[in-house]
Amino acid sequence: MKRMLGRSGIEVSALGLGCWAIGGPFWAGAIPLGWGQVDDNESIRAIHAALDLGINFFDTANVYGAGHSERILGRALAGRRSQVVIATKFNAVFDEETRQVLGADASPEGIRRACEDSLRRLNTDYIDLYQFHDNTYPADQAEPVRETLEELVREGKIRFYGWSTDFPDRAEVFARGPHCTAIQFQLNVLDDNPAVIAICEQYNLAAINRGPLAMGLLTGKYTRETRVSADDVRGEKSPEWMRYFRNGRPSPEWLAKVEAVRDILTSGGRTLAQGALAWLWARSPQNIPIPGFRTVDQVRENAAAMQFGPLTPEQMREIDTILGRAQESESPGESVPLSGSGRAPLFPVPESLQ
Repeated sequence: MKRMLGRSGIEVSALGLGCWAIGGPFWAGAIPLGWGQVDDNESIRAIHAALDLGINFFDTANVYGAGHSERILGRALAGRRSQVVIATKFNAVFDEETRQVLGADASPEGIRRACEDSLRRLNTDYIDLYQFHDNTYPADQAEPVRETLEELVREGKIRFYGWSTDFPDRAEVFARGPHCTAIQFQLNVLDDNPAVIAICEQYNLAAINRGPLAMGLLTGKYTRETRVSADDVRGEKSPEWMRYFRNGRPSPEWLAKVEAVRDILTSGGRTLAQGALAWLWARSPQNIPIPGFRTVDQVRENAAAMQFGPLTPEQMREIDTILGRAQESESPGESVPLSGSGRAPLFPVPESLQ
């Protein structure tokens, strides 16, 4: 399965890999922002397995593991740069040695400095997709950020850019930029966002789906009794924006939604995770899910979802009915509240550091 990366003319695999988890632990003060300990050699083996299975799109961020994710991705892709499409993100300021997030910098100078640092860690001389990593940066202040990215395109540092945001008004500011080609936002079968999908379809932007497996809930591996480790972003000291886990345990509310749609997602021989990915491909032709990974087995299971393809229209309607979405008809700008939504105010820096 292949999809176009928005209006860039770049063809990518319909499934990408999200590289947050392979960065390992990092923190903002005492708040964990990684996914626990990681085996770098297994991470590299998993990336190589993905390449062998036809996956050529890899999404990371400078802050994941305080630079470690970019370094591991650069090592894994050495000698194969021309075969892949690399997306990374900028905005957070951090200390690589202590793995502490210190703040954010969206100034032109800060963006340029972050770009050079990411190029060095990724061991490349260009970035295919460079994404603004601030969910709620004010829309009326975002044009200078966009124009700095246009300058980086002209200089050959980046090919295209996008914004990682769950909000349609912010997405539309970037959509007006000539070299914007993607919006990354939280989307999964349990947690729809029709307003941002509408923007992506209107402007022919790639809709890059973060959280496609609801931070693990849609793998079927978590129960009410599961307790997540203390150095995991889903653990007891999780950021205030965490919605699928509470106090180190899966949210009963979200687990109930998983059970409600399990039979449909696992029909036809799919695993639960494969069914969740199939929903995304059926939801919009712009969607490119980027499930996270830490092992070869995870990559293999997710890659196998491409063999099944999308869910049927009938299955999609049935899921909407079960989850109470059948009558939704929001227009862009109405479906996602700008406050109190449980969405990250500034990822990964907590509000206290804004």
